[in-house]
Formats: sequence, C-alpha cells, structure tokens
Amino acid sequence: MAAAIVYTDLDGTMVGPRGSFFHTAGRELTDSPAGALLDLHRSGIPLVLVSGRTHAQLLEAGRVFAVDGHVAELGSLVSWDGGRETHLLTGALPDEHEGRTPMDVLAGLGVVDALVAEHPGRLEWHAPWHATHAADALLRGWVDTVAVDGWLAERGWGWLTVKDNGRVPRTSRMTLADHEGDPHVYHLMPRGIDKGAAITWDLARRGIDPVDAVAVGDSVSDLEMAPAVGRLWITANGAAVPGMTEATAALANVTVTDAPMGEGWAQAVRASL
Repeated sequence: MAAAIVYTDLDGTMVGPRGSFFHTAGRELTDSPAGALLDLHRSGIPLVLVSGRTHAQLLEAGRVFAVDGHVAELGSLVSWDGGRETHLLTGALPDEHEGRTPMDVLAGLGVVDALVAEHPGRLEWHAPWHATHAADALLRGWVDTVAVDGWLAERGWGWLTVKDNGRVPRTSRMTLADHEGDPHVYHLMPRGIDKGAAITWDLARRGIDPVDAVAVGDSVSDLEMAPAVGRLWITANGAAVPGMTEATAALANVTVTDAPMGEGWAQAVRASL
C-alpha cells in the first residue's frame, strides 16, 4: 500500500546492532536502510519515530533521520514541530493525581521500590536511561509480566501495567543476578497508554485516515500499533521471538519482513512508497 505517513520503532527495527543504521543484524555493512530513508523523504511521506526512548533521546535521533515527529516512552508523549509542541498521554492515571506525571505518582507511592524488592536480583532500573522518563518507569531484568500485573492489582495498583519491550545485551553496569540469556526491558506505566493509542491521537491531529498509515516494529509492544494503522510490518528478528508467530498470525494487517532489523525496515519502507 502507498502510505500517507510511516511510524517506526527505532531500536531493533530501524537501527540494528549497537544502534547502527549501517550494519545488518550480522554486523555487515549495508546502505539499504539509508537508501530507503532517502527515497521516503524524496516521496514527501512523513516519518515519525515511535519508541521506548525518552523525548530528549528521540529529538536527537530525529535530527539525524530528519523525521516529522516523535512518540516517546512507549506511547506516553507525542511531539511535533521539532519537539516544540508536545502532548502527554496519561491513560488510566487516577483522577486524584491529575496534574502530576505518572513517574511523580509512582515515586510517591513507592511502587518501583516494592516491585524490585519482590524480585531480588531479577529486576532493576534500566540505568542510566531511566532517569529522564516522565510517564513510565524503565526497568530491566526477567519477570513474568502477567504475574506482575496480578501483583499490582492485589495492592490496589491495578491501573498500572508492565510491558515487555524486548531484550538488551547484558553489560558490566548491570547488577542483576546470573541468568541464562540477555535481560528484557520493561515499562511500568498506566494502563491505556500504548504506541497504538498515541498513533491514533497523532493521526487525528494530522487529519490522516488510519487506513493510509503504515507502522514498522519488532517487539510485542509494537503489535499495539496494528489497530491504529492500515499495515504493520514486523521485522524478521522480532517475528523470531517465541510467541510472536502466533501473535502476528492473529492480526490480519501484519506482515513480516524477509530480513531482520534495518534491511527488513528498508523492505517495509519501500513497500510503502
């Protein structure tokens, strides 16, 4: 389909190993993503970054890739006009906390401290990237998200949920206990906030029919974009994650790319021109 706008996840989707735009998943050099990006800009189709990264991080990346807008913190903050205009989505944040950011509320309630204490050695802040988040608590480790949601509900925090945003390489800065495999990144945030809801809000602001929008992603959280757009592409590396085959098959407007990461992203973009 020819798109009126393209929304894209960044890490593991548009960029590959160590955030490189010029390396394949196998760390070989490629100019395929850059060529697709250039063709997209020449076509006049706007590109919007949709990521778990913070607003400040996406502003910097957006300048490099010449994007038309950003959706930060997994759907929490929509920005445009070079980041000068923003809109914070707070989802199911209780009315009693109106006027405060979700992170301020989480800190005041002690939710993160209690959750980390419940999972010793298996959960910690995703430092240093967590420090500037306003709408979600950014964590890393290994937890069962369904079990955590149940734990939150038992304590009267059922308006919160935890979302798995995929794996990250283990590094020496992490203080997690030994565990097989790389840790996952989690976003603890109010229910009702997701990438799809943010895209829906942004499309309405722009006056674009959702059927004319395309999204590209690689993780479970990116599947939330499917109801908001006409076509969602999932890169091959994301489709290879356990459970994703069944999840993508259940969504009629999802297509899996032939290649992983940047090369797959290039395929999705070229198909949208």
